[in-house]
Amino acid sequence: MKPSVIMYSRNGCHLCETAELIAREVLLEIDFDLKIVDISGDTALEKAYGEEVPVTLINGEPHDFLTLNQRRFERALNEFNQNS
Repeated sequence: MKPSVIMYSRNGCHLCETAELIAREVLLEIDFDLKIVDISGDTALEKAYGEEVPVTLINGEPHDFLTLNQRRFERALNEFNQNS
């Protein structure tokens, strides 16, 4: 089973754009499911994540917010794959 990554994001957010680029670069090397969710206009998601986007979850667990550290992200995905 491969990891599932959800990234909560918003249009026009430069931090979100950078985080998505990092995730897509890592996806070229490590297989995982990536879902980008735009929180704009969703009251519940705005309340939960509005000040912290981009927010990245791996298998439903919080991984990073406000940024995406590529090395830490790769390490977390590789650890999941080794333990599966």
